[in-house]
Amino acid sequence: MRQRYTSTAMLFHWLVAVLVVAVFTLGLVMTDIPGLTPTKLRYFSWHKWIGVTVLMLAVLRVLWRLFHPAPAYPDTMARWQQRAANGLHILLYVLIFAVPLSGYFYSLASGVPVVYLGLFELPVLIDANPGLKPVLKGVHYWLNMLLAGAVGVHVAAALKHQFVDRDGVLRRMLP
Repeated sequence: MRQRYTSTAMLFHWLVAVLVVAVFTLGLVMTDIPGLTPTKLRYFSWHKWIGVTVLMLAVLRVLWRLFHPAPAYPDTMARWQQRAANGLHILLYVLIFAVPLSGYFYSLASGVPVVYLGLFELPVLIDANPGLKPVLKGVHYWLNMLLAGAVGVHVAAALKHQFVDRDGVLRRMLP
């Protein structure tokens, strides 16, 4: 069994991580801009482009993972932690798909097509729907909040496993 993730898997991980943080931050900034300004419209476009990019990278990441399984957990990791890590990873994968898809459908329900990089219009799968728009807005928002929380737990767990041993003792950080 492999000891480490492949370089490609690590590249997908960090690309998606950086883009998720960027798109989340941009979403918070753009929704705080009052009115409908050119800057706000530009940020909305960037937000959609990054979201579509995250979705495409997520598809590639899952395809890569199908043929390159993750390394085994260390024997020193408690069984409940392994199950929790598996559950968290599944949740992260689901959300990395669900968040951009909910944003895409929210945009379509709002009557605004998604034009990737200003060049390629994505298929319009649903018509504008004023009744569905606020529902999808809420779904997109709360899925984002859940993703932010899951990312926080993921980072905290990674740091814990990097710097704290099984007995809860802080490891030496310097040689």
